[in-house]
Formats: sequence, C-alpha cells, structure tokens
Amino acid sequence: MKSNKVVSLLKDLGLLLYAMFALFPLVWLVIISFKHDREMFNTTFIFSPTLDNYRVLFSSGEFIGYFVDNLIVSVGAIILSIVVGVPAAYALARFDFKGKESIAFTFLSFRFAPEILVVLPIFLIYQKIGLYDTYFGLIWIFQVVSLPLMIWILRGYFEDISVEMEHAARLDGYSWWQVFIKMIIPLIKPGLVASSLLSFIFVWNNFTFSLLLAGQKVTTTTVAMLKYVSSDTVHYGQMAAAVLISSLPIIILALAIQKHLVRGLSMGAVKG
Repeated sequence: MKSNKVVSLLKDLGLLLYAMFALFPLVWLVIISFKHDREMFNTTFIFSPTLDNYRVLFSSGEFIGYFVDNLIVSVGAIILSIVVGVPAAYALARFDFKGKESIAFTFLSFRFAPEILVVLPIFLIYQKIGLYDTYFGLIWIFQVVSLPLMIWILRGYFEDISVEMEHAARLDGYSWWQVFIKMIIPLIKPGLVASSLLSFIFVWNNFTFSLLLAGQKVTTTTVAMLKYVSSDTVHYGQMAAAVLISSLPIIILALAIQKHLVRGLSMGAVKG
C-alpha cells in the first residue's frame, strides 16, 4: 500500500514537472511582453512591468486590422473546407468507385508538399487572374491547408456509421438530405469540431502563403510580426504582446470545445 502511494506521488511529480516544462515558453512570453526593450537582456524575473508594448499595438489601430484580416481569411477557409470536405469525406467512405484510394491519397498529399514549392506558381497565377492580395485569394489557398486533414478525420467517422441506419431512415420516408443533416451530421460532430479546430490552428498560424500571396490590402498577424523587426533592433516586447493577443482565439476555442476536441482526436485520428 505504501509502495503504491510512493509510485502515485512520483507520477504526479513527473506530470507537474512536465507541465512546468511545457508551459514555461508561454510564461516566458508573458514576462517579455511586460518588459521594456532596455531590460530585455539585463534582467530575468525582476524588472519594472510596463504596458507600453500593448499601448503601441493598439494606439494606431493597425494591429486590430491585421487581427481582423487573419480572422476573416481563417474563418472563411474553414467554412469553405467544411462545405467541400464533409461531402468529400462521405463519398470516400460510402461509395466504391475506381481510383477512390488514389483520390484520397491525393488529398492527403497536399499536406506533404512544402509550401515554398507551390507558392511561386500560385503567385504567378494569382497575379494574372487578380487574386493577389485579396481575401478570396488567401481563403482559396488556405483551404488547401485545412481540407486534407478534415477529409481524413471525417472519413473515419463516416465509415463507423452503419449504412443500415441510413437505409432504415430512408424506408421511414426521410429524404437523403434529411438523413444526412438530422442523423449523420450529429454523429460526426466530435470529429467535425476537432478537425475544424486543428485546421483553424494551421491556417491561423500560416506564414508562407500570407507573406507571398498578400501585400498591403490584406495582412495577417503572422506577417505583421515582421513590422516589429527594424534595421537596428528587434522590439521583442511588442512582438511578444502581439503573439499573445494572436493566440487568444485558439486558446479560447480550445477551452470552449475541449470535450469535443479530445473525443474527436481520440476517435477519429486513428481511422481512415
């Protein structure tokens, strides 16, 4: 009995140490955001806190504009991915047709390709068709980042839903769309929530596409961080404050849908 208590105590201590290790970068980021530039390398934990870094961010209103731009393209990309990805995942799970697995792997391969490899031809195409530096242009390319993950997670959920349930509902007089919306969608809700949040994180933090496919009209927060790097110095405090504010949507979403996120990842990530 005493031995079990010692083992349990050691496990708790190990988890506590790991939590401290994992959270330390976030804690350090918070500390830096309240430091003056002159104290950045001279002090560690003992310093005079200041809100100047946050005042600089919000005084001109530019950062709020960058934040809104990032929110528009990220939410737009996720909505487009859901509209396209849910039917695609259902088709790959339910129907047998020639080349089905090849098509599924092609979707997944979009995540394998380095962004820098495809961004140059996309840049040239966008210049010609007028999508460069537009919301729709970024939304369209960002769905390439989010769509493969969504399809592969949701495909596993659709495959676990019995076809007989759909047939029984059809015999009761429901149309296919009624069966899909009222019966299938609620069953895949955890996977849909998890894949949407993960896709949102990937899109929100994307740097390469935002840097090269947008300019002055549309600027995301990841690209805006470069504005705090000048020719003679780096404003670490302002950059840290900007990173913290940019992380708020992801943190809030993760906490709000934590139940669905854990269930969706544990059930859907190993399927497909």
